[in-house]
Amino acid sequence: MFYEPKDGHGLAHNPFNAVVTPRPIGWISTRGADGSDNLAPYSFFNAVAYVPPQVLFSSTSVKEDRGDTKDSVANIRETGVFAVNIVEYAMKDAMNRTSGMWGRDVDEFVDAGIEKAACRIIECAAVAGAPAVLECRMTQIIKIEGEANFAVFGEVVGVHLRDDCMVDGAFDVTTFQPLARGGYRDYSVVRDLFQLDRPE
Repeated sequence: MFYEPKDGHGLAHNPFNAVVTPRPIGWISTRGADGSDNLAPYSFFNAVAYVPPQVLFSSTSVKEDRGDTKDSVANIRETGVFAVNIVEYAMKDAMNRTSGMWGRDVDEFVDAGIEKAACRIIECAAVAGAPAVLECRMTQIIKIEGEANFAVFGEVVGVHLRDDCMVDGAFDVTTFQPLARGGYRDYSVVRDLFQLDRPE
């Protein structure tokens, strides 16, 4: 099969949603200028640079009470900061609950029963007990093709690592089983690892 996205795919479900998979999930927490907290998962997320460490997530839809975007991007525009909370398998249901299109007055931490932790460098809440949290200062928000598509870049200025995830001086993902997004309603969990040596 071949199709050009501009012409449509003719299938019951958009295959693009399942082609780039698995994708890490950035559970983005933000705080608005009014002090309200927000927490939402984004699967258009990844690390993009080592030095300085930087991450990217993209928001691709609109909420009626936020104009041209959603709460996360709107809050970052106001404050310039956000936190990335890494999602483990044990947190899958809470993460899914925060994916709802709730009104801007809803605190997803409270709604999903998630304990908050304070960030150390930025003014933002984080998910208490998350395997890792990246405190970020926004470096740029880029409007990309599409009506509501925004790419948000941030420099990581603080890193929290849960103690039980550290094994022999390394951050060990097998200790918490990271959750990843597949296509459609599919998710996967990282349980099996193998190593490959790069060519010299």
